[in-house]
Amino acid sequence: MSKKSRKLIRSTPIVPPVVVEQSPPDVTAAIPEREYYFLPSAAPEAVDEKHLHDLIKEWRHGRATRRLVDAIQDAYVTIFSVAMIGAMVTNLVLKAQATVANCGTDSCLSARTLVPWAALAGGFALTLGLSRLFGPVLASAAEGFWLMDAPIHRRRLLGGRLVLAVTAAGLIGALLGGLIAALTGSSPLSIGLWALANGLGGAGLIAFAAAEQGIERHKLVRAVQGIFAALGLGTMLLVVSIAAGWVDFSLSSDVGVPIAAVVAGLGLVLLIAALGLAFRRLDEIRRARLISGGSLVSGMQGAMFALDFGLVRDILVERDAAARGHVKPTKGQGVGLSALVWRDLQRLWRYPASLIGLVLSLVVPYAVDALGLASLNPFISGLVLVAVLVPFLSTLRVLSRTGGLARMFPFKTSQLRTASMVVPFVLAAVWQLAAIPAFVGITAAGAERTVIDGMLVSLIIGAAGLLGAVRWVTAKPVDFKTPMVATESGAMPPTLIFNLFRGFDMVALITAPVMFGASPVWSLLLAGVAFVGLRGTFNMDELRVEQEALQRETAAAKAQRTTEKIKIPKPGR
Repeated sequence: MSKKSRKLIRSTPIVPPVVVEQSPPDVTAAIPEREYYFLPSAAPEAVDEKHLHDLIKEWRHGRATRRLVDAIQDAYVTIFSVAMIGAMVTNLVLKAQATVANCGTDSCLSARTLVPWAALAGGFALTLGLSRLFGPVLASAAEGFWLMDAPIHRRRLLGGRLVLAVTAAGLIGALLGGLIAALTGSSPLSIGLWALANGLGGAGLIAFAAAEQGIERHKLVRAVQGIFAALGLGTMLLVVSIAAGWVDFSLSSDVGVPIAAVVAGLGLVLLIAALGLAFRRLDEIRRARLISGGSLVSGMQGAMFALDFGLVRDILVERDAAARGHVKPTKGQGVGLSALVWRDLQRLWRYPASLIGLVLSLVVPYAVDALGLASLNPFISGLVLVAVLVPFLSTLRVLSRTGGLARMFPFKTSQLRTASMVVPFVLAAVWQLAAIPAFVGITAAGAERTVIDGMLVSLIIGAAGLLGAVRWVTAKPVDFKTPMVATESGAMPPTLIFNLFRGFDMVALITAPVMFGASPVWSLLLAGVAFVGLRGTFNMDELRVEQEALQRETAAAKAQRTTEKIKIPKPGR
């Protein structure tokens, strides 16, 4: 502030403010008169759930975007697909029946008779597992937000969904049970009874799981699931033992008829009792449990639209981690790439449940060999090995999908991927050693190979399973920025279709020479080439980044040379 301004401020007289006395305002006059009402003590008016459901259906149908011509085209495609698949299945069943005609020994007939029993127990265990995962009764997040909080009876809204889940389980179980019984060469009566047993049993178990869901109890469902899984595994081991001649056990093909009838009757009784109990408990299901299953379904639908099964597994892993809560952190060990290997070992020690699937998968090559399908054993066993090795590649999955995290490590992509494959490689090697007798041939109807050939085939299948799992994990997501291809289902990226075959293509490529009777050396060469490609030795993205860095360094050096002053000596006189 200047000296002149301060002088003007001092010379200005201070006038005291004039205080005007006012009467206090009339508060009652400012507030308008209102009448206050209290909620009546009577119960609110009842809501008709059926009418509410009809309103929702009318709102959805009134905003449908599909035309009648589109619906007719979809129906035509569906009918054509069902007819084509039905013809393929019929041809497969007829070939299986012809193959069974050549199965005349008691051990072979006994082994094939037990296969529907193992399929029944395994199907029941899978049904209970899916019911615990999704619900079986569920609701979307929108319904849980504005509908489940309303003063309505949830039974009338959720009853249709319960009936739909039970019906779907019954139909799918009946189709699969009848198909497996037909493939094992059963009589028409046995096929019908096994289909009925699988259908009624699956429907009854879904109703039982829904009844347990109403009271938030899952231990009993998990215990029953474990019992059926153990029965299925024990039956498959018995099939292998009988076919290999380890157990002298003769079983008539007609013994399955009364057993299937008894299972169908028990399934019907369970369905009636559990369905009534589930209907009474629908009002007790918490909203959080309903929304949880609906959110999982919506997330998996989004992943299935992109045919990204890796994303589906990520969603399931996240849900399992959220259910477990927190774990005690463990300090890592090692330096460099060994630290990544040690982390995989710590993860395996913390959650060893994945080893159960690896151990159970050893039954598959022996069972396939016992059933006389030695020519398809490499491909089938390779696919199963892919499925059981994927959980051990979590580090590779994270580093492949998170490029920023991978660039933080002072290693190349090939080094990171190789370190992430060490633990799965050791597990695959152990699996190969344990499966050698299955590829040598332990049954009369199985393969006939020497010990060396059996070891080579087992080595090839182990490599195919490991590389297939690596291919499945490291596959890039679909790039929707690429040019689309016009199809009947609309425009889609070309790489979207190949997502269905990733992992399977490696198994088919590596095991093809062995299945067609060629030398195993060709399979080993193909496995080596596939390993080099999947390892990322010639990673184009990494090479491009290195080339860009080299170009930047060259340009910087060139700019520095041009900016330097050229010293010219002064001319002398």
